[in-house]
Amino acid sequence: MAGGPFSVVLVVQEVFGVHEHIKDLCRRLAKSGYFAVATELYARQGDVSKVTDMKDVMAIVKEVPNVQVMSDLDATLAWAKSTGKADVAHAAVTGFCWGGGIVWLYAAHNPKLRAGVAWYGPLNREATALQPQHPLNIAGELKVPVLGLYAGLDKGITSTDIDLMREALKQSPVRSEIIVYPDAQHGFNADYRPSYNAADAKDGWQRMLAWFNAHGARAKA
Repeated sequence: MAGGPFSVVLVVQEVFGVHEHIKDLCRRLAKSGYFAVATELYARQGDVSKVTDMKDVMAIVKEVPNVQVMSDLDATLAWAKSTGKADVAHAAVTGFCWGGGIVWLYAAHNPKLRAGVAWYGPLNREATALQPQHPLNIAGELKVPVLGLYAGLDKGITSTDIDLMREALKQSPVRSEIIVYPDAQHGFNADYRPSYNAADAKDGWQRMLAWFNAHGARAKA
C-alpha cells in the first residue's frame, strides 16, 4: 500500500513463535490499512520453530523475561518510526495465546499506546523471577484500554479467571472490556488449528478493528 504513515499494530506471537499464521495476521492488518509488525520475542532463548515437543517449547518460553519482552516491543516501535511509514503516535497492540497475555502487560507498561486487544491470553499464572507479573496482578495499572476476546470452552483459561479479571479491571484508570464466546475453544482465531471457529474469529476481528478505531489507532484507507 502506497502512502503513509500508517498507524502501527504490534502483533504479539502465539507460544509457537512468529509462524505462518502470525505472518498472515500481519498481512491482513496491512491490507486493512495498518503498519503491522511481529517481532521474534524469544529469539535469544531459542528458536521454537525447530521444536516439536510442547514441553521443549515451554522450557524456552519460561526463560523469557517480561522485562525483555517489554523492551523489545518498545524497540519495535522505535524501529517502525525509523522507517518513515509508521505512525507510532497512534499505535496499538494485539496478541494471541501467549501473546494475548503480553498485551495486558504491555498496556500497563507503555502509556503512549492507544489500545490493545488480547486474544485468549492467559490471565493468572504463577509468578517467577523472570515473569513476576501476569494480567491479573497488573489489571489496576493499565494505562491503555484493552479488549479481551476469550473462549467459553477454553480448558486453560477458566471462567473463574475471567470473572476475577473483570473484577480487577474495576480498579483500572482506563475502561477495558472482556468478551466471551460461549461455544469457542482456545485458539478460535487460529485457522490452522482444529479449534478454529470461523464465525467467532470473524466477529472478534471486526471487534478488534472497531476497538482500535474507537481509541485512536485508526486505519488509513
